[in-house]
Amino acid sequence: MKKILAMVLALTLVMGLVACGAAGGGDELKVSVFWYDEADVYLSSVRAELNTELDKAGIKYDNQFAAKDQAKQLEQIRTAIAGGTNLLVVNVVTSGDPDVAQSIIDAAGDIPVVFFNRAIGTDGSDVTALNANKTACFIGTDAPEAGHMQGKMVGEYVLANFDAIDLNKDGKISYAMFKGEEGNAEAIFRTQFGVEDADKILTAAGKPALEYFDAGAAQKWQTDLEGAWSAKAAKDYMDTNLVTYNESNGNMIELVICNNDGMAEGAVASLQQAGYNKSGAHVVPVFGVDATDAAKALIKEGSMIGTVKQDANGMAVAICQTVQAISGDKAPVDALASLTDERFTVASDCAGKLYVSYAPYTGE
Repeated sequence: MKKILAMVLALTLVMGLVACGAAGGGDELKVSVFWYDEADVYLSSVRAELNTELDKAGIKYDNQFAAKDQAKQLEQIRTAIAGGTNLLVVNVVTSGDPDVAQSIIDAAGDIPVVFFNRAIGTDGSDVTALNANKTACFIGTDAPEAGHMQGKMVGEYVLANFDAIDLNKDGKISYAMFKGEEGNAEAIFRTQFGVEDADKILTAAGKPALEYFDAGAAQKWQTDLEGAWSAKAAKDYMDTNLVTYNESNGNMIELVICNNDGMAEGAVASLQQAGYNKSGAHVVPVFGVDATDAAKALIKEGSMIGTVKQDANGMAVAICQTVQAISGDKAPVDALASLTDERFTVASDCAGKLYVSYAPYTGE
């Protein structure tokens, strides 16, 4: 009888240890990944990479899509938890709003939440939220970094090719700016620094700052009103712009800066339709962010000048390794600290945030 009791106790201990190894205290790690939208080009590449990484790690997971509906995403999260999910990976719909992030954390209770890609707060509110909730962490990018890299790229290119870019020979460069989404931290900083940093390079060399093509516009950008950062939105805007602002009228848009490669593709398509940016024709410089395969192809053929690589594989690896560390009984903050890939940096202002580095791309 004593031997049987000892065996029962030993088995109970082993089962307890196994249970402790799964996030949320379940017997098996079950991860649910929530995406703000299925159609986003960059995130589609992240999803493909993440699926591969999770499959290699033998982690059970499912993908769910909110179609840009925050209420729908929150309901998906509650349903997944009720169904036994014990680790949440969330690409939040409403970017930059810590109250939304908090509602997800509250719904999760003791279940760890790994937010990724879309910022959960701005102006330090994300730091406050993460510091107050030790069950959550964020994996993304340092939002201003892409804007600074793009601005440097634009400024250096324009300075080196000023006379060729200046179609109407007025000694100034007229630009269009396509913004992906109002309120999105990445879009805000890319819109700001993509121009500001370029202007610093130009004015330091004695050249005039860039001038927005529509001098009377209150905002010096055009926004995808559906928040989709889409090629269609940029093409529609550019098609309309070129009716009035063109070479025949002496006020042609001479430079295009885009918050992502999807919008850059749309701008290129519009310019090509108007006779530019193709073999033997004048190339209006177009810059984007993401380094998608389509953008790389446009850069290779000379229809687009440059972009900023947002590392889809790096994002996926960081998420997967964090999930593995949390499932191994590490707190989210400790999980981030355990990652050693040189592409990853824990934020200086918050141990609960990890950045995946950007890199400039102008062709291989």
